[in-house]
Amino acid sequence: MKSFIVFALIVAAVAAAPQNPADAGAKILRNDLDNIGIEGYQYAYETSNGIKQEEQGQLANVGTENEAIQVRGQFSYVGPDGVAYSVTYVADENGFQPQGAHIPKAA
Repeated sequence: MKSFIVFALIVAAVAAAPQNPADAGAKILRNDLDNIGIEGYQYAYETSNGIKQEEQGQLANVGTENEAIQVRGQFSYVGPDGVAYSVTYVADENGFQPQGAHIPKAA
């Protein structure tokens, strides 16, 4: 389970990383964090260059052998091509499941 949490944090960091060196000077417009311990967490941020992310996580099946963290979130950014990209995702015992108009669908 710890490796899953680390994976989720890496995904969040990659999503927030500047896609373009000109973005390195972006200002933080909003940064909310609520870590409520075993009950879960949620955070949201927005930067001046159009990057936004929101995520909520909670522990499911507490105290059982099927205990797992369940995460839901979304992020958006403007790519180097000038197109706005948006991704919503779920990460749980079934893995990371992103959805977005630009993400290929499994056949």
